[in-house]
Amino acid sequence: MDTMAAAVRWGETWERAWQAGDVASIVALYATGASYRSLPFREPEDGGALGYVSRTFAEESQVWCRFGPPMVAGSRATVEWWAAFDETGAAITLAGATVLRFDASGLVVDHVDYWVQADGRVDPFPGWAVP
Repeated sequence: MDTMAAAVRWGETWERAWQAGDVASIVALYATGASYRSLPFREPEDGGALGYVSRTFAEESQVWCRFGPPMVAGSRATVEWWAAFDETGAAITLAGATVLRFDASGLVVDHVDYWVQADGRVDPFPGWAVP
């Protein structure tokens, strides 16, 4: 398994699918039974990636997001991302990184998000996600 290729596919798919509200394309990146944590101190999401994206996409509109190039070590990768959207009528921005672990077939088996939130739509700072 090529971890870099799997991580690039993950980021490209998330970037396209999040903006389109395409739950199925995101869920296809995850192995059956994969652990999905939206923050490190939260329990894994009920229903994994499907449960999380189904619930959150229903609350979001006007989504804009970008994913940076992955950083890879062994079967793990970290991907920075930046997103702005309207959530139940209020504009917010999230800036974060996701730590992923892939199985031998390149599917995610462990997903942990680390992010911060700001009110309103905030553009990435100059040089964000430049390798």
